[in-house]
Amino acid sequence: MTSLLVRGMLIGLLAGILGFGFARIFGEPEVNRAVAFADQARLAKGEPAEPVLVSRQTQAGLGLFTGVVVYSVALGGLFALVFAAVYGRVGALSPRMTAALLALAGFVVIVVVPALKYPPNPPAIGDPETIGRRTALYFTMMATSLASAVVAVGLARRLVARLGRWNGILLAMLAFVVIVAAAQYILPAVNEVPEHFAAVVLWRFRTASLGIQIVLWATLGIGFGIAAEASCAQTSQAFGLEPWRGFGRG
Repeated sequence: MTSLLVRGMLIGLLAGILGFGFARIFGEPEVNRAVAFADQARLAKGEPAEPVLVSRQTQAGLGLFTGVVVYSVALGGLFALVFAAVYGRVGALSPRMTAALLALAGFVVIVVVPALKYPPNPPAIGDPETIGRRTALYFTMMATSLASAVVAVGLARRLVARLGRWNGILLAMLAFVVIVAAAQYILPAVNEVPEHFAAVVLWRFRTASLGIQIVLWATLGIGFGIAAEASCAQTSQAFGLEPWRGFGRG
């Protein structure tokens, strides 16, 4: 377990470095454009400029690097713990396949589903007074998505035993979609993008945000799968176990 946790955090570090590079190249230019738009709108209203506590250079450099890397290392550790819990319980899958499917599921549940309801906006866009409400709504959607995924997994186990693997998994996925769709319909919408804000800047920022997450989750799924496969192979050889069952639960 400790070995997997360390490997997960190291892969998370690698994912963070790659994610930072992607964000620096594709995300920061759109943030700069959004900040410039907000400054121009403030000047047009005759409002004084907001005090700058941290320079944009620091935000786009050390601040961005620290934030992305810390998040990715923590995500890598959690990914390793979840992998250890599910490996050997989702059929006769290799560590690489298990990690890949886990990364895909995590990306959909944690990133895609909440973003469909509350897509990311540049930091300079939106009402500062509603940031608490917007954050609460976003995490409510994320928590609902995670809970729905847990329910779907439990339902799949029961349905597979009764209806077979294909029908059981398909119905469980349908249940996940229905629960998530109902939550997205019930939760209030948030639209604080200024009327004259450039649509192309908003689109590029959102695609860059999604791209960063794709880099992080793809690196975790592929990198951790390779690391876990090597670890499981070593454990199997040491204890004379069947291949790919070093951490399995049977």
